[in-house]
Amino acid sequence: MTTTFPDVTISTDRLVLRAFEEDDVTALAEMMNDEHVTAWTRVPHPYTHADAHGWATRRSHAERTDGRGIVLAVTEFLTQRLVGIVHLQNTDWRTRTTEVGYVTAPWARGEGYASESVLAVAQWLFRDQGFERLEIRTAADNTASQQVAQKIGCISEGVLRNAWIVRTQAADGGWTETRTDLIVWSLVPEDLDEAEEYEGYDGYSGYDGTRGYPARDSGYAYGRPADASGYAVAADWN
Repeated sequence: MTTTFPDVTISTDRLVLRAFEEDDVTALAEMMNDEHVTAWTRVPHPYTHADAHGWATRRSHAERTDGRGIVLAVTEFLTQRLVGIVHLQNTDWRTRTTEVGYVTAPWARGEGYASESVLAVAQWLFRDQGFERLEIRTAADNTASQQVAQKIGCISEGVLRNAWIVRTQAADGGWTETRTDLIVWSLVPEDLDEAEEYEGYDGYSGYDGTRGYPARDSGYAYGRPADASGYAVAADWN
């Protein structure tokens, strides 16, 4: 039985999702130091160049080779600029289930990039990899991440009470940790099939951000932690 994802590149009309490269380090560090990423995730703050270099050159690749999931750098097709991250994690190869986390760079928010990239990965996961469930866990007040889940057709399943820690910024610029609930969302193959049949969606290689799902989203957050060393609500990027 296959226990690792292939080294894959996924394309949409506007985006290319690929493995991280060393050239992504500077843009990654800038993106992960954004205040919204700090608030909703467990990234180190400040997120240093060394953190970004370690993630882009080693740790993101180990997620795939060690069988935990796969990390994809989301880039603009035309400019090749780093838009964000999609991370499949906590993968169970026997049950063919996995979780997804996502981050969008501040400059790229409001363009529908988060929902476009996560939807493309979901289609690839179900159709090419034979998976049966994709899960997202969002902090209770993280409406941007919840909007992404809703746009791609996820079903809200329930609440994990007091299950996560978020950070809030004080007037002096410092950060304070507080506990919050997590909302559990899921997507299964039939959900995607029904949505695409209804909306006339033509596949992850041709998504244009206008058919079936609103183009605007903030998309700056994740779903849940990857492991004890993870820095995000959904993944370990350091």
